[in-house]
Formats: sequence, structure tokens, C-alpha cells
Amino acid sequence: MKYALLIYGEESAWQGMPEDELKAVYQQYEDFGKWLAEQGWVRGGEELAATSSATTVRLENGRPVTTDGPYAETKEQLGGFYLIECENLDQAIEAASRVPGIDRGAIEVRPIVDHG
Repeated sequence: MKYALLIYGEESAWQGMPEDELKAVYQQYEDFGKWLAEQGWVRGGEELAATSSATTVRLENGRPVTTDGPYAETKEQLGGFYLIECENLDQAIEAASRVPGIDRGAIEVRPIVDHG
């Protein structure tokens, strides 16, 4: 079964983080990626750019209308994701519980719909 691990946290926590601390956090993510690979679960994943770079698209009267930024202001923002494939939800939860930064935010585990 495929799952998306959606990483939510406060973007502001990254701004002004000392360089050595930032390097340590990125190392934790690299180590987590290696662990996922060792399990044979990793299918993809990426860090997302800041929400200030986002564009939201809606249809109004059948025409696309864009606005800067995310759809809604929230305390925690979507900062990245992993796409994994494992046997069941319990394994996906195990993976989610190991995502670096879970102690500073939340990881949403979302099944991927298989239309095949």
C-alpha cells in the first residue's frame, strides 16, 4: 500500500536557525531517508519551498484566478513529503513516527488511491 507522509511544521522555526543546527536537522532527514531505503519503502519525497513562493489557483466563472500564497493561513505549513510503499498502516505510522521534526509539528499519513 502506498502512503504520503505529509510533514507539517512552523516555517518560522527555520528562519534564523543557526547554520550548525540547520545542518544537523538536514542530516537527520538524510538518515531517515536511508532508513526508509533500508526498509525498501521509499518511493519519493521532497522538501517544499516556503509558502511565500506558493500560488493558489481557483476557477471563477470558468476562468483560472491566481493568488499568492497558500489557500489558508494556518499555524503549521506543509513543508515536505515522503511517498512510501509498505504493507499496512501500522508500518506507515512507524515510518511517520521517525520523521525528523515530528516533535516540532505533525506528520499526516494519507493513503494513496490506487485506480489500477
